[in-house]
Amino acid sequence: MMRNNIEPTEASRQYAAAYAAHYTGRDLPLAFQLYKELMVSHPSTQEAGYARMQVQNLINSVVPKQELLDAQIERLLAYFENDDRHDAERT
Repeated sequence: MMRNNIEPTEASRQYAAAYAAHYTGRDLPLAFQLYKELMVSHPSTQEAGYARMQVQNLINSVVPKQELLDAQIERLLAYFENDDRHDAERT
């Protein structure tokens, strides 16, 4: 019988550490930092995708819903303002 001995990747080790900080250690600031480092150091990996989802979970569990909505509205307004400037430059 052949055993499947797949060595964990650096991205999977980083994700495991962040996940442990998040759910086992309940150290949310550390978990966020570790997820963020993973997304920067290995942006195109499956683990980076999982890290993005976990960051969303952190945001949703920590930041009040009204603050999230307010921040999204501000961001959208800023986008529209920048988009208007880009449109004016094109004409």
